Amino acid sequence: HLATSLPLPSERDHLRPRIDLVVFMIDIKSKYSLKNVETSLAHVDGSFFLGKVCFLVTGVGRVNACSIETSAICKLGKTYCSPVLFCELELEGIRVATAQRLLRMLQICAGHIPGVSALSFVSLMRNSDDD
Repeated sequence: HLATSLPLPSERDHLRPRIDLVVFMIDIKSKYSLKNVETSLAHVDGSFFLGKVCFLVTGVGRVNACSIETSAICKLGKTYCSPVLFCELELEGIRVATAQRLLRMLQICAGHIPGVSALSFVSLMRNSDDD
């Protein structure tokens, strides 16, 4: 399910399936995209940041067209203890690899991979320089 921003409309709460993973998409070419994500973050329960949120940054193949500093996005990931994935959706190989990574993350967050929790998965994704 996709939403352009949070909070989600409450009128369909009873029909909404359980949310296992929240992926915030940030278009690196649009400052509005980052502002929208920052505003939406306030509507996410704090417990979701324990392995069930990630940031997907698109448009990274065109460095000269960037409107957002990658350091600002990395800081966002660090602040919320959530992984940041960078990709270029216009390149099929990268798009497929990113979709596979997101699907694997979703499987882990939904509890479909025995022995791996969302929290342990995020701790594995952390960079050693984060310590």
